[in-house]
Amino acid sequence: MKKTTQVFAYLIISVLSISTAWAQNKTKSLAKRPALVVGIVVDQMRYDYLYKYQDRYSENGFKRLMREGLNCQDNHYNYAPTVTAAGHASVYTGTVPAVHGIVGNDWTDVATGKKVYCTEDSTVTTVGTTGKTGFMSPKNLWTSTITDQLRISQNFRSKTIAIALKDRGAILPGGHTANGSYWYDSKEGRWITSTFYMKELPAWVQKFNAEEKALNYVKQGWNTLYPIETYVQSAEDNLPFEGKLPSEKTPTFPHALEGPNPLEIIRSTPYGNSITKDFALKAIEEEKLGQNNQTDFLALSFSSTDYVGHAFGPQSIELEDTYLRLDRDIAELLTYLDKKFGKDRVLVFLTADHAVAEVPGYLHSKKMPGGVFEASKALTEAKNALQKEFGSDKLIVGSENSQLYIDHALLEKLAINRKKLHQVISTAYSKIEGTSTIVDMQDVANSTLIQPYKELVSNGYHPARSGDFMILLKPQWFMGGKTGTTHSTLYAYDTHVPLLFYGWKVKPQEISSRTSISDISTTLANWLGCMEPSGSIGKIIPMAK
Repeated sequence: MKKTTQVFAYLIISVLSISTAWAQNKTKSLAKRPALVVGIVVDQMRYDYLYKYQDRYSENGFKRLMREGLNCQDNHYNYAPTVTAAGHASVYTGTVPAVHGIVGNDWTDVATGKKVYCTEDSTVTTVGTTGKTGFMSPKNLWTSTITDQLRISQNFRSKTIAIALKDRGAILPGGHTANGSYWYDSKEGRWITSTFYMKELPAWVQKFNAEEKALNYVKQGWNTLYPIETYVQSAEDNLPFEGKLPSEKTPTFPHALEGPNPLEIIRSTPYGNSITKDFALKAIEEEKLGQNNQTDFLALSFSSTDYVGHAFGPQSIELEDTYLRLDRDIAELLTYLDKKFGKDRVLVFLTADHAVAEVPGYLHSKKMPGGVFEASKALTEAKNALQKEFGSDKLIVGSENSQLYIDHALLEKLAINRKKLHQVISTAYSKIEGTSTIVDMQDVANSTLIQPYKELVSNGYHPARSGDFMILLKPQWFMGGKTGTTHSTLYAYDTHVPLLFYGWKVKPQEISSRTSISDISTTLANWLGCMEPSGSIGKIIPMAK
């Protein structure tokens, strides 16, 4: 009898143990998605910035993402031209401009000949201030985004909030179904939106705007975070190829941040990133993101790195200081997320919308090749050649994204052979230093480009919005000014950007095999258990087991 009782007790204990284990596993399985996804796009961030300033970064910003997360070391854009609107759209759609339609920040509509801004929309109006800075929406984006798909998968019970200084940096990541996309209007230093999203700003946004944080930041001026002599990763402070902020005589520290509109100047300082971070933290609190038993999404873009990079270049003390301060902003954001949710309940990714070229003046000072292409001179040469050969200099009707738009009706009227047209334009451009080749966008396959570059050009082309001929320059040549730098080429210095994942289910890992920007949303869809965006072409990046 005693033995029978013992056996029975053992069975009871075993059943209870199995039940407890099953219940625990069931509880764990309920966390099939994180409470919050935070997407961070750093505007104009080259991959090497992760390492160039690493010794000066804090332990809780970029270094934490690299130390505790998944680092895709060879992550590239898979199309050209590499610009802000196309980059943000591609990150969140998992595809390329040839599919999602955002071929540049601006383009010429081939059917009408009208110049189009990527997010313009005359059917909506501004919310939050006066003027047309809010006449914006995602209507020009042809595909869905990962933010759209995540909301669809939860029957729209979740929220998406998108934030950036630049309208295109907020609107395109937010997709077509964002609960709110907010961008910065420098007229009054306000965060605004459009009637596409809402009829009036939420009370918390109005309150934030009333605090005049932008003006308070600008009043501080901008000096280096550390003694200027310790910025040994950068060139000297006063160089002739650096740009200057408004009302400044030299491109040197300290920057007074004065001018006709100091609220605009904040964009070109680290404070533009800081106020973006401030607004994002407030959005999490007030919108109760991650607190409604669904998976919410915060799409965040730090734009000031682009403004500073354009003005001063990759080797400037200004850029180094901007990244050291951005590192602190990211550390503050990660620390907040840890305290609010815990690392295992938040999924963070960080990437960039494009990288950037070195300043040609800097390269020349180091006896390296490169230069600023004389675009207007080349265009004049081409028009003169067309006038001489075909009797008309009106064939070229637009020039955007390093592409020439041709008047197709006039081309047909004059019975001009396209190959002959290509030859004449190519010959004219070859006279200008820096030209590599002119590609017929309708016949990329038969161009002289090497195969990897053919794919990049094809992926960036759509006949309804792209030009007829693309002007490809030699490496480290670009169309810009004599100071500062720019981007948009198909070379690695413009395409190689960071890609870091951190938090929910992510274990420390480095991947050295090639990944593309299209893989981000495809991977997120796989991890989150929702459909990938409607035009997705990416591959799933494996998560360490």
